[in-house]
Amino acid sequence: MSRKTLFTIIIGSVVAIAIVRCGDAPAAQNPVETKDSARAGKLNLVERGKYLVTTLGCNDCHSTKKLGPQGPVIDSANLLAGCLESNPLPTFETDAVKKGLVVMLPTMTAFMGPWGTTFAANLTPDSTGIGSWSLDQFKKALREGKYKGLEGSRPLLPPMPWQNYINMTDDDVEAVFTYLKSVKPVKNVVPGFRPMK
Repeated sequence: MSRKTLFTIIIGSVVAIAIVRCGDAPAAQNPVETKDSARAGKLNLVERGKYLVTTLGCNDCHSTKKLGPQGPVIDSANLLAGCLESNPLPTFETDAVKKGLVVMLPTMTAFMGPWGTTFAANLTPDSTGIGSWSLDQFKKALREGKYKGLEGSRPLLPPMPWQNYINMTDDDVEAVFTYLKSVKPVKNVVPGFRPMK
């Protein structure tokens, strides 16, 4: 048998085996691998959510700050817990607001403007935060500006920039929600909105 014939037989056999193998049914998945894949998918969702929360600036208002020599530093013990109920309620000079200014607490979690005084919400998974929220409520809050994501509720108030998030993908909204549900719960009842007098 010539080398050319032998080479042709070998190549033909490899191609035939490949064709037959491609038609085989896929092997059954190992349930442990499936569970690990689901866990890895959720971990990726949490990491994506953390990235989005950080880059979208959620900590800017929803995490209280401590003032240090380099300026405001996030209070990691109260990450995303909003305006702390333990802080005294702010008293702002309404004259400044009447002149067109918006004023805020040094913690950067309470704001006064022409709309009144607003307080950054608790975004942790505690019952005083978003603990009982569904993903649909979260989507409604971000995309429609509805307070607590409830139909018929008042609009979210400044400085919450919900209009910036109306075009977020479902995947990104779910990632943010999944991350927020994974952070340390902080029991903190945020003060209610106070209209301008």
